[in-house]
Amino acid sequence: MGVSCDLEVDVNGEEIFIVNKDIICSYSARLSKLFGKLRGGRTQTLKVIFHDFPGGAENFELMTRFCYNNGKIKINSSNLSPLYCAAHFMEMNKSASFAPNLLEQTEKSLEEIRYWTWPELLVALRQCQDLLSIAHSSGLLKKCLDSLVGRLTLAGSETSPCPSTFSPESFDTRSTESSKTSSFQATWWFEDLAALNPILVEMVTKLLVSRKFDNFIISKFLFYYQKSRFVLATSSDQKRRITETVVSMLYPLDRSAVPCKGLFGILRVAPSLNLSKRFREKLECMIGSQMDQATLDNLLVPSPAGTNYLFDVNLVLRFVKSFVGKGIRSVPLERLKKVASLIDLYIAEVAPDPCLKPSKFLDLVRALPDFSRDSYDAIYHAMDMYLEVHAGLSEEEKVNVCCGLNYEKLSSEACKHLAQNMKFPSKSAVQALTSQQCKFKTLLRETHQSNSSIDLPCSFVDNDIKGKKDEAGEQIVLHAGVPDDLLAENEKLGAHLQGMQCRALELEKLCRKMQTQMTKIMNSKLSSHSSARSLPRLCS
Repeated sequence: MGVSCDLEVDVNGEEIFIVNKDIICSYSARLSKLFGKLRGGRTQTLKVIFHDFPGGAENFELMTRFCYNNGKIKINSSNLSPLYCAAHFMEMNKSASFAPNLLEQTEKSLEEIRYWTWPELLVALRQCQDLLSIAHSSGLLKKCLDSLVGRLTLAGSETSPCPSTFSPESFDTRSTESSKTSSFQATWWFEDLAALNPILVEMVTKLLVSRKFDNFIISKFLFYYQKSRFVLATSSDQKRRITETVVSMLYPLDRSAVPCKGLFGILRVAPSLNLSKRFREKLECMIGSQMDQATLDNLLVPSPAGTNYLFDVNLVLRFVKSFVGKGIRSVPLERLKKVASLIDLYIAEVAPDPCLKPSKFLDLVRALPDFSRDSYDAIYHAMDMYLEVHAGLSEEEKVNVCCGLNYEKLSSEACKHLAQNMKFPSKSAVQALTSQQCKFKTLLRETHQSNSSIDLPCSFVDNDIKGKKDEAGEQIVLHAGVPDDLLAENEKLGAHLQGMQCRALELEKLCRKMQTQMTKIMNSKLSSHSSARSLPRLCS
């Protein structure tokens, strides 16, 4: 080159360059300030070691070409990112010629980013992954992300402006169904952005959310990203970072945009990835908030290592807590009843677990309020199974478990079965029969009220037959007889009353029969215990 090489530069331990100090310093303020502190008269070769030069040895060589070529270099999308970062790192804001310095040239080229094609933009963004620290601090990454997200936002549901994975030969619009076309139009960019690392995906997602991008599309992309990256991940640590990023980005989205099935898919792999507590809580909160969309199979999650339960009961209880959220009254009754039915199925599934403690069983029963269930028959049958498996429970423990029943919401068949069920404590049999007696008494009272109301048509007829006087005091007969339709209605009411009276007699007989049956059951149960044992009080 005709110039002396008096400076050795070790670039990140990758390669050593021997260059002319004066030429490099004429463009780099960083090296100029470094060597300006040295006293003159030094003839030996100097050495500089860089441990974090952006882009490594390849990019340093590109930068030296700029310096040795009198500040001239062709800048395009494929080298702009590394040159821009090198210019910032070396503080190349000075020039030894009339040509603009490297920082000015790269910034000017960056202003044309809006004219880049989609593949060119992706190249620059992927290069920023390797230059993440300085690309972020210099503002380069922000400009690339703004341009990329801006295109996605403007494109919306339109076709790709220039997707790198699209070619006319592979996409025949004449033979493709409209649904497939629509799906492609919304998701054409998924494969391109799936190549980004979790940090950049997080940045892209946050920008999309801030631009009010369709949450359904964002959610779909995040699940696609997790699935595609898992295939390429070589360690559980990589999978954990990917999963935590996906969970973190799904959390702020509209809950209706995040499929419950996909969340349970993440939940299944979470134990093996050792997710941090913060991300596990976010995942459980998202699942719990839409628990009415879950199925029984979703809830049957094996218990974590170190526990004896067959299924993770505590997890389901946390789901219910998240579902209730800010208050039980804020949840629509329809959704609440749907979750209650699901929990009843779950209770029936875990009831045979011999390791399930009575307190946990009762926690499941009481996880939702009483008004969320129209019937307690399913709870009774699950409780019957539980008491059969846990026959060794004490009488007090059985009573505590049975306190989760609402006897007033048991059907007559369930009450009759309970009254004869020896697995249940005698107190429960009394409460079941007492509840049925109250139902019968209420029905009888309603029957008598219906009986008294049957006289209303007759009195109405009498009033119509009575004469009325006008203003002059003369008597005027308004109705001389009873209309035919009123007589027919009266006959119907009479027949209804007769039926109600017969039903009342039947109920009275049934009530007396149940009282006799209850006495026999009590005597048989009490005879199996000590004669000194007193009848326990009813559950409050």
